[in-house]
Amino acid sequence: MATNQYRPDYAVPPGWVLAERLEAQGISHAEFARRCDRSAKLISEIVSGKAPIEPITAVQFERVLGVDAEIWLGIEKNYQLHQIREAEASEAEALAEWAKSFPLIELAKRGAIRTRSASREAYSELMAFFRVASIDAWHVKYGTANIAYRHSPSFKSDENSLATWLRLAEIDAEGQKCNEYDRSAFLGALRRIRRLTRAPFYEARDQTHELCNRAGVALSMIEPLPKASLSGAAWWLSPRKPVIALSARHRTDDHLWFSLFHEAAHILLHSKKDVFVDEANAGDADLETEANEWASNFLVSRPDWRRFVDEGSFTNLNIRKFAEDQGIAPGIVVGRLQHERRIGWDWLNDMKVRLEWVEN
Repeated sequence: MATNQYRPDYAVPPGWVLAERLEAQGISHAEFARRCDRSAKLISEIVSGKAPIEPITAVQFERVLGVDAEIWLGIEKNYQLHQIREAEASEAEALAEWAKSFPLIELAKRGAIRTRSASREAYSELMAFFRVASIDAWHVKYGTANIAYRHSPSFKSDENSLATWLRLAEIDAEGQKCNEYDRSAFLGALRRIRRLTRAPFYEARDQTHELCNRAGVALSMIEPLPKASLSGAAWWLSPRKPVIALSARHRTDDHLWFSLFHEAAHILLHSKKDVFVDEANAGDADLETEANEWASNFLVSRPDWRRFVDEGSFTNLNIRKFAEDQGIAPGIVVGRLQHERRIGWDWLNDMKVRLEWVEN
């Protein structure tokens, strides 16, 4: 059994160690190659650093030199990692500049990373957070040019902040235990959620989360980030697990409930291959218009809404009565009237529930 142990606390080229060992034992490179049953060229390339030590080669070195194969492989691994880190260190300024474009302070506050300032360490933590190995890989997976975001031409969210918010939602969704997605069950859940809009909000929120998970849908409510001006998003984490993510950006119940049903429409009606990212009031794209119409009609049928608006009496009392008859929150009715410009944006906002993000 090999007994020699070589454990340097720094990274050296494996070829240096091999050359020193051969010199110490008085073995020529050619003789060593013959004993290992390998070509002299390979041994020469390992000594010069042009070829790595592979596992089978490490075993042969162990048998000839008496140094454990694990040690040879450890020297090789440490050296290769050292080379990678040295290369990144030479690009430290560029890597730190790239990291600077992300909301590092917010991510640190939320426990996603530790480093709050732009640095090579922040870059490494961002790579781990996004589960990618390089900036190029990040652009392939998260860059807006490579993901079918559905939004209007007026979409103003910063690309990196948007990707960060989506990743936070993705991590949250990955941790949710959901049944396998069932379209009929999801529609049934949405009908129950529609009625829940009249319940105390935080109670309704918890029940909504449970109903979605039972129907196979992950529901993530993620606090908005600076420069990410979206209300929600929808996509498929896997062929059997869709995700709805909500930001509650406007902090009122009517916006959040409408966003939920809007994103649900994307899950029910549209492609599993796309990521739908929706800003408030961004409805120019055909699919966004379709999702808006589906959500509006699901909350209040078109005939019922037409009869209500034709009456033209939008008093507090009439709105509350209509909402009660429909079985939905009065704030939803107020929000729709405002969106259709039938009342001013500053009218009847006391009928909406104000929302606040709180620490769990």
